[in-house]
Amino acid sequence: MPETFDTSTAVIIVLGLMVLLSAWLPLVVRRLPLSLPIVAVCIGIVAPHGPWMDRISGFLLQQRVLEQLVEFVVLVALMGAGLRIERPFGWRRWQATWRLLGLAMPLTIAAMAVLCWAALGLTWAAALLIAAALAPTDPVLACDVQVGAPGEEEGGEVRFALTSEAGLNDGLAFPFVVLAMTLATTPLQAVWGHWLAVDVVWKIGCSAVIGCAAGRVFGWLTFRLPRLKLSRTGDGLVAVGVTLISYGVTELASGYGFVAVFIAAVTLRATDRSNDFHGAMAEFSEQIERVLMVLVLLVFGVAIGTGALARLGWADALVGGALLLVIRPLCGWVSLIGTPLPPAARGLMAFFGIRGLGTFYYMAYALGRAEFPDAGRLWAIASFTVLASILLHGVAATPLMAWADRRRAAARAS
Repeated sequence: MPETFDTSTAVIIVLGLMVLLSAWLPLVVRRLPLSLPIVAVCIGIVAPHGPWMDRISGFLLQQRVLEQLVEFVVLVALMGAGLRIERPFGWRRWQATWRLLGLAMPLTIAAMAVLCWAALGLTWAAALLIAAALAPTDPVLACDVQVGAPGEEEGGEVRFALTSEAGLNDGLAFPFVVLAMTLATTPLQAVWGHWLAVDVVWKIGCSAVIGCAAGRVFGWLTFRLPRLKLSRTGDGLVAVGVTLISYGVTELASGYGFVAVFIAAVTLRATDRSNDFHGAMAEFSEQIERVLMVLVLLVFGVAIGTGALARLGWADALVGGALLLVIRPLCGWVSLIGTPLPPAARGLMAFFGIRGLGTFYYMAYALGRAEFPDAGRLWAIASFTVLASILLHGVAATPLMAWADRRRAAARAS
């Protein structure tokens, strides 16, 4: 037994606990109206706080460290989500996805920004930052409502739409975060044209092209390269390499790496849909994602238990609740009007606007690079909304998706 119990020893023990919890807890909550994120956050809230725990959580909660950690978790989740999608790209086949991205998300950002400005007295820049950071649905925490693993049944239009939406909207929210950062120092009329041309059109287009090209190149290397194709390794670690290279190249081209990674994953999957290696890559990605997600949410729970919501007022909480219960469901429902989807499917797609780790990334990214007044309050609003989403959607996911699956099975049998 060492004389001093230093931080490195504590980190080793905590990491071991993370791995065991991420493997064991899904068995416990599988048939319960609970989720792994709920349990992880609750453990963090009630965990005993000592000097070593304070040092670990303090280190991970530094804005730059938190940003990079969450960035990696989201990237791995995006790759895993893309590899699970069986359906080829197409306007009609992805109709619900395009509507959720092109209509529901901008409407949600606009409504949330106006509400934060009018009800909370935030500046337009701060209101837009909160709205943009909370707008995208989360590919990490939404695993209970997403499609199955490669080779399994897709799971219906609801699961497909929620998976593809979460895969793309993390990156598509980035232009609005950039606009909020710019508005913190510059009037809108001075940046509008540049923002639209560069941050929206060029960067999104560049990201899509690079993602598609990366998916094709890695698809050839993985499934087509004679005698040396990567699929022969059977090693799911390939997915992490594809993720990091696709992301890095896109960032070097000043694009949005989140968009490129998801498109690369979907394109890679399309190269040889029947190959079992997709399952190995998706499974490895999911394991890494789950371990790191538990770590982040435990630290999030520790932060909640030590006063992260101290700056939260009643009006702030009501606005966060309005996003989850009114704004997102209403904007999602409106965006899907005119589709052939039944009302129940539209309602589920609109309701499951799950907020999560992407919000932490955007908040850390923006607040670390631009000056916003009362940043502590902004963090409190974002943290409360994510916490409420973890509880609300985590409890609702199992029974509602089971109900949706039964309805879909009955409709197919009739």
